[in-house]
Amino acid sequence: MKISILSLFPSMFDGILNESIIKRAIEKQKIEIEIINFRAYSPLNNNQVDDTPYGGGAGMVLRCEPIFNALDAIKTKDSHIILMCPTGKLFKQTKAKELTSKKHLIIICGHYEGFDERIKTLADEIISIGDYILTGGEIPAMVVIDSVVRLLDGVINETSLKNESFDNNLLDYPVYTKPAEYKGLKVPEVLLSGNHKKINKYREEERLRITKEKRSDLIN
Repeated sequence: MKISILSLFPSMFDGILNESIIKRAIEKQKIEIEIINFRAYSPLNNNQVDDTPYGGGAGMVLRCEPIFNALDAIKTKDSHIILMCPTGKLFKQTKAKELTSKKHLIIICGHYEGFDERIKTLADEIISIGDYILTGGEIPAMVVIDSVVRLLDGVINETSLKNESFDNNLLDYPVYTKPAEYKGLKVPEVLLSGNHKKINKYREEERLRITKEKRSDLIN
């Protein structure tokens, strides 16, 4: 898979691309990620990418031309274009899994007051990561990238992907490690029993209990 990110602030991605799982995925050539500063595609002499909104109002709005020009230069028949925007559909684990089938993701990060509405006509889909406002689309794009890349074949151990939170609309079960007791807090006896049938039953019951308590909307 290849991921192209359109952003006015490419250096914001330095951390996520040079640490942990995503760094290793790049080194293993499981994923190719490029960051494109779409300011370079502005037709204006000063590389301006925003302007005041028609009809008045606060803030600055991203102009059409830089985004249209950038996409004309990089998109192919295999490209799937995502616009990060609060008006989009809420991002979920099922969407992350769906996106792993794409050969080329292009993620557009907005900034300032918002996009010229015509930019939305370029997107195959519009995605939001939650009901709140951030200063730009870079952090939401990182969320999408991280959640998708970890699901690609060979990026992390397949066993680690089993029974994760949101699989079958359930949250994950609680996990423990050594020591078996710390400051009076004990690991459940069943996990120390060695009886894997009982352990699996306990974990499934805990997934259901926790989901009912914390996120009953998932079950409903």
